[in-house]
Amino acid sequence: MKKSNAGKKLYIVFVAIVTIVVMIIGLIATRNIGRSGSEIDREKALNQLEKMVREINPSVKQAPKAMVTASDKANVARELPDIESCEVVVEPSTPNYVEIYSSPEKAGKDKDAFLTKLGEEFNRYGGVNVGGVQYSVKIRNVSSGIAVDYISSKKAVPDAFTPSSSMWQLMLDSDGVNSSVISESMVSNQAGVCVANDVYKNLESAHGKVDIKTIIDATASGEIATGYTNPFSSSAGLNLLITILNEYGNGDISSDAAKEGFGKFQNNVPYVALTTVQMRESAEKGTFDAFVSEYQTYINDDKLSRKYTFVPYGYLHDNPLISVTSDSNKNEVLKAFSDYCSSDDAKKLAKEYGFGGDGNYKSNYGTLTGEQLREAQTFYKENKNANPVICVFVTDVSGSMMGAPLNALQSSLINAMQYINSDNYVGIVSYADNVDIELPIRQFDSDQQSYFKGAVQNLRASGGTATYDGVCVALDMIEKQLEVTPDATPIIFVLSDGETNSGYKLKDVSTLVKSLKVPIYTIGYNANIDALKEISDINEAACINADTDDIMYQVKMLFNSSL
Repeated sequence: MKKSNAGKKLYIVFVAIVTIVVMIIGLIATRNIGRSGSEIDREKALNQLEKMVREINPSVKQAPKAMVTASDKANVARELPDIESCEVVVEPSTPNYVEIYSSPEKAGKDKDAFLTKLGEEFNRYGGVNVGGVQYSVKIRNVSSGIAVDYISSKKAVPDAFTPSSSMWQLMLDSDGVNSSVISESMVSNQAGVCVANDVYKNLESAHGKVDIKTIIDATASGEIATGYTNPFSSSAGLNLLITILNEYGNGDISSDAAKEGFGKFQNNVPYVALTTVQMRESAEKGTFDAFVSEYQTYINDDKLSRKYTFVPYGYLHDNPLISVTSDSNKNEVLKAFSDYCSSDDAKKLAKEYGFGGDGNYKSNYGTLTGEQLREAQTFYKENKNANPVICVFVTDVSGSMMGAPLNALQSSLINAMQYINSDNYVGIVSYADNVDIELPIRQFDSDQQSYFKGAVQNLRASGGTATYDGVCVALDMIEKQLEVTPDATPIIFVLSDGETNSGYKLKDVSTLVKSLKVPIYTIGYNANIDALKEISDINEAACINADTDDIMYQVKMLFNSSL
């Protein structure tokens, strides 16, 4: 039987209403698509934050003033952890041996095990007899910049080291370390920028060719976002810094033009990555269109070599073998090991492991001195941020921090004061069961430095762990300061040893953190690193897994790259 006209009309109205309702629901459901982590608008986030902080009800303390003395200044030996924190990858096979520090891409595992494998073979075949004594090699995995710090400070001096680049040897020379070249190149490598294939094609279409100058200029103009690593510890990062200064300064890395050009480039860099892992993860999320790498890493990673085009830059990474011992017998051993690593079989292994590059790239830059490199690092430290930074330290003072952990936290923060530029704004929050504002945010002049030291020295441990309550209070402090200094860059550092057991949880604050776009760097020791990494990952900050022995050095490196 056919429906009546009235029934049809009623049916049509019903369908129309349902359709409208579905559309509205769809709009509501999809309005946050593209906003990772259920991002909400800023006004709503601030209102929610205000309510949460009101509930937390932090107290404001009056920090005592403490005198900033010469003992608070740089002391690299004090900052460095015990050398045993760096892994020995080749154990000696004889009582007498030479110890070599090697950069990780040669002294790791799998395709990073070039020197590891050769060292093991050298020892297995008996090493070498010098002066009637049998010698073998001991190889320790130590990043190039850190190796220089160990040697220059005399904290732990090996017999030799093989950094990624001879630039680090130049800095050793400028530090007054007596060294000699055993081999100018144990194995060759190239620094380069990995450019996403689609970005590379766009650059090629717009500029005709894609070389490092194209990438630098495209970054400076805001066409692309480029990531690089800390020039104080990373060979690729240091090489890029020098390359930028060379390109803009026409070979004079100390010129005003070089420094002005670096400023333009840096203004369009989202952030300087503390680690290669952090940089790679950011690239996968789309934060970077291009990022630095070494050719050996690039070619050994199928995903990288498939999705990115490698553009070489700067000085070659020549991997020299540098002796820092005056013992003539040990230098003979080093020479014998160097010869072993240059055999035909070793060269075949080097190629198999991805070393050598494409063989066509040649550096056109002039010679460098260690003094120039140190000057460039200092310039970077003082000029990496176009605008001042607003920073709040969120410090865990729960009961589990009592004793060595809190002492390490206090020492590391006091030591790292010297690495905070004075035009930045700094505050301190502590948390246990409750949250205390130990130091309200102010510019980090000499007066604030005195209060900072006093506040840190005054920290006491007891109670539970309300980590995310502390984060909320820090966010609120930063947002209030941004009203006064709107062009500043906000950062939070969380130093913690434990899992949250009171107050708000990560799920309660993650949306706020994402919406307010404040990066939260975390340093955990004896901690639930996965939980800390979750909050750092929200806005692509680094999470450092430290312990009480290396926390001071980790904080230093973090501040050098961020503050």
